[in-house]
Amino acid sequence: MLLLASIPLFGLLRPQLDLWTIAYLAAAVAFFAATQDIVLDAYRRELLPDPELGLGNAIHVQTYRISSLVPGALALILADHFPWQAVFAITALFMLPGIATTLLVAEPALQRPAPRTLVEAVVEPFHEFITRSGWGQALLVLAFIFLYKLGDSMATALATPFYIDMGFSLSEIGLIAKNAGLWASVIGGLLGGLWMLKIGINRGLWLFGVVQVVSILGFAWLAYVHEPDRLLLAVVIAFEALGVGLGTAAFTAFIARTTDPRYTATQFALFTSLASVPRSIVNATTGWIVEQTGWFAFFLLCTALALPGMVLLLSVAPWSARVTGPRRGA
Repeated sequence: MLLLASIPLFGLLRPQLDLWTIAYLAAAVAFFAATQDIVLDAYRRELLPDPELGLGNAIHVQTYRISSLVPGALALILADHFPWQAVFAITALFMLPGIATTLLVAEPALQRPAPRTLVEAVVEPFHEFITRSGWGQALLVLAFIFLYKLGDSMATALATPFYIDMGFSLSEIGLIAKNAGLWASVIGGLLGGLWMLKIGINRGLWLFGVVQVVSILGFAWLAYVHEPDRLLLAVVIAFEALGVGLGTAAFTAFIARTTDPRYTATQFALFTSLASVPRSIVNATTGWIVEQTGWFAFFLLCTALALPGMVLLLSVAPWSARVTGPRRGA
């Protein structure tokens, strides 16, 4: 409801005169959205039994990507025909189905009481995670969450400037890059979720991680060729998006499995926040790195940075162990 009320306010402001107000409003909307994400993550973890974590999280991630077409494509199309005030109001109305669904769904049935104190709600989830397998294993899990998608995240941070430098027009980028990437990622995520029902999350992390690492080399290939070949662009982007879809499906399932169902919101917030650090901080250095090394060497560096996360799989998700992590209701 807070998002429904706050999003239309953007349409009442003018960037030339209300820039700081827009900045404060953007921070508020981001806060409301992040809080909602934490609740959704916790609900999904409590709802899904462990064998369904792979497929359930894959479906969630891919429907999230498809829903991004509303602000990413529909809003831009509407802006050609309506004033921004109407565009933001229409975009905000897409919150209504979620609100209606929230009123209809029931709370997951868990055999645990609600936290009675702030210590039980905030401190105990951290204590449980650290003491579950000891400090050493806890730090390895946190390092893996930080590193597993670091290389891929860096490789795509400057995707549009890279395509422009390769000689592609904005129309070609819009038609080829966005469509090839979105649908390949959706297909990869759903296939990853289905495959994990058979092979398990650990093996999914290994197999899909390899595809994810190799797909980064496609960008290096495109940089090496350095010609605006539209077919090559589509193939490289589709393969990279497929790898991202597969890797993300396994990665989110791993995070969900690592979360104790008794402390879903707090632990999920910790893990997903750590996973977003590369996008928020490390990716800020990518422009400087490209200036120093060039595109080809940059993508080789991204490939190398994807390897430590794979190595950590030996400790946090061994190939031979199909099930690890806290048990439901433990």
